[in-house]
Amino acid sequence: MRTVGVEEELLLVDPETGEPRAMSAAVLARAEREDSGQDVFEKELHEQMVEFATHPQSSMERLLAEIARCRKEAAGHAEEIGCTVAALATSPLPVSPAVGMNERYRWMEEQYGIATREQLVLGCHVHVSVESDEEGVAVLDRLRPWLSVLTALSANSPFWQGKDSGYASYRSRVWQRWPSAGPTELFGSPERYHRRVADMVATGVILDEGMIYFDARLSQRYPTVEVRVSDVALHAETAGLVATLTRALVETAAREWREGREPLDPGVSLLRLAAWQAARSGLTGELLHPETMRRMPAEAVVRALLDHTADALADHGDLDRAREGCERLLRDGNGAILQRALLDRTDSLRDVVTECVRHTQA
Repeated sequence: MRTVGVEEELLLVDPETGEPRAMSAAVLARAEREDSGQDVFEKELHEQMVEFATHPQSSMERLLAEIARCRKEAAGHAEEIGCTVAALATSPLPVSPAVGMNERYRWMEEQYGIATREQLVLGCHVHVSVESDEEGVAVLDRLRPWLSVLTALSANSPFWQGKDSGYASYRSRVWQRWPSAGPTELFGSPERYHRRVADMVATGVILDEGMIYFDARLSQRYPTVEVRVSDVALHAETAGLVATLTRALVETAAREWREGREPLDPGVSLLRLAAWQAARSGLTGELLHPETMRRMPAEAVVRALLDHTADALADHGDLDRAREGCERLLRDGNGAILQRALLDRTDSLRDVVTECVRHTQA
């Protein structure tokens, strides 16, 4: 059974005001003292955020438990130094992001200017194991049309600098400012994939292979496909659902490859439109159906994803869990819907943040 690991980025906020706090260095220092050798928490681009990475898991129950535990541990470390964590993909309140003090981040700030300084966005990256680069690239080629549905499910960033952005996942729109971000063409082989990556690095526009910000890519460090399209989810169980569906998409794509089925190829231009539509609407409007690239109600597209991955989900013992998770999101709403409902109820973005702090560990 394929293993799955998750990387989540969390926003550091003041527990009283909800304002982002540039305290990642202090949080990481405390985590190192308390959990020496665990290597769970990592520094990120901005000082107002902290990242954790789970261990690879074959059981989705164990993965969900680890996500919940890491969130609680992050909150505990933060609270000891006067802040806390919120699983928000953008800050609802106005913020002046502070770029981290290391050579890599300073290079990015000089190279990309305001795009770096404004990149206080928080995502969820899902790693799924693959047997080889050949299988991995075959999976990348066949995942592409379905990735926008994961963005819609996880959407959790409706607010930007104190205002409603008009998007469910504004994080994904800000992320597209990086020159290497977004959907990719078909690669066809590991050789073509690695040649494209090498050519991009050789331009000097990006610093190294770590700045290949494709929607999905081969991991540099692990034998995995890394899917990078999701907002950090407000609730741990939504992160678990995204991970479950991502593994099923990888397994389904690998089976199609082994059976000799050619990948769908709507083209990068239509994939960009599908990503934009998912970011704009989330689960409240229409999405582009991955097989037709025509607008359909979000509910129908989510069910199409479940149908597409049903065999893999069933073989992993995840089908009922995935169906229940999707039905819950369609019924109760994702993070973007819940944040807007909180604002309607409280008329206070500060209250939105402080309430989302509670949801982060629920």
